[in-house]
Amino acid sequence: MRTGWADTERHDLRLDEQAPYAARRRAALSERFPGERLVVPSGNLKTRSNDDSYPFRPYTGYVHMTGDQARDGALVLEPRADGGHDAYCYQLPRDSRDNDEFWTGATAELWMGRRRSLAESELVLGLPCRDVRTAADDLAAASGAPTRIVRGIDPSLEAAVTTDEERDDELEEALSDLRLVKDDWEIAELRKAVDSTVRGFTDAIGELSGAIASSERWIEGTFFRRARLEGNAVGYGSICAAGEHATIMHWTDNDGPVRPGELLLFDAGVETHTLYTADVTRTLPISGTFTPLQRKVYDAVYEAQEAGMAAVKPGAAYRDFHEASQRHLAERLVEWGFIEGPADRAYELGLQRRFTMAGTGHMLGLDVHDCAQARNEEYVGGVLEPGMVLTVEPGLYFQPDDLTVPEEWRGIGVRIEDDLVVTDDGHENLSAGLPRSADEVEEWMARIAG
Repeated sequence: MRTGWADTERHDLRLDEQAPYAARRRAALSERFPGERLVVPSGNLKTRSNDDSYPFRPYTGYVHMTGDQARDGALVLEPRADGGHDAYCYQLPRDSRDNDEFWTGATAELWMGRRRSLAESELVLGLPCRDVRTAADDLAAASGAPTRIVRGIDPSLEAAVTTDEERDDELEEALSDLRLVKDDWEIAELRKAVDSTVRGFTDAIGELSGAIASSERWIEGTFFRRARLEGNAVGYGSICAAGEHATIMHWTDNDGPVRPGELLLFDAGVETHTLYTADVTRTLPISGTFTPLQRKVYDAVYEAQEAGMAAVKPGAAYRDFHEASQRHLAERLVEWGFIEGPADRAYELGLQRRFTMAGTGHMLGLDVHDCAQARNEEYVGGVLEPGMVLTVEPGLYFQPDDLTVPEEWRGIGVRIEDDLVVTDDGHENLSAGLPRSADEVEEWMARIAG
């Protein structure tokens, strides 16, 4: 087994197009922590059962700072005397053919597939690369500067360093903060994700008859095929919620019937090969046309989304779009007699939340709920800037067992969600390729689903 193998080292690799952007991101991180050693691990395989692992998904902050997706890696920023940092990347090297490591063991290349060599990784990432098998010892022996590490990602590296939890949390906050404003390369990747998602929605609606004949799983599987063909996978568990399942915010079992006359709430996003994800929702009449009551609810959500989207512009408070959408829905719920008015009072008391449930949107990027560890004053309490990408997704959900609403309303759930990038003078709706108004949805379904 140790002899007779060709030399497969690749000398034709080029610097990845993301590398210059990742270098600028590392420089921004360096500025925040002068004189400190920073460790950002990529993470390890997680066991599903026995010798079977879950598909590996690297830690988001590592991907953003390196452009790399390798398991068992780590980015280290080593402080210099001038206050800057030298960056290098620990990687798991290729298995040697001089011993049995390449074909024995759970992670051997003969079983798991070829990895890049350290030299190959240096060419692609534009970073010096070291053997990760020495990382724990190297970090344990390092001195002369305090260390911060992102916790909960790689236990072996975490055990090798002496750090402070509060200071480590500040590192994770900074990594989230630095993703709030996307660079041009990231926005281009998000466009790819959204464009593929639009095609995936079209695929699924074109096969709606298959879902009616089987279940919600048909929709999920149809969309997943597009996600795997054009990207890495789906960016989160697809929500293919028909009938009363549409009132469940995170319905991912997708095993229910798809019945004409009811609504389908379809929330899904393609994740690109670089791990940027879309997040789009449409609520569709399975029979092709809305009933008068379904349209009444749909129009209220559409109007709320219009109000929310109008508030997305540079200089606006992040909370403005949420408030605009929620106030509109509160007014409708008061008008319909489901909550006690006046509408301003109902909104201040949060009475509409029984039926709107969630917030109206979130940041979007490498994670579907991106920048989740960012500081409150930079995110939820912050101000919108050009380059921020977020969702606007109001909804109304009338639970099937809610006795406070008339019986004919129960089991109706409607959400409309689009992905917006903040521009210098307003916003651009990246997912405008999918219809939104009730009339547009019906026309689209007649054309696509037949």
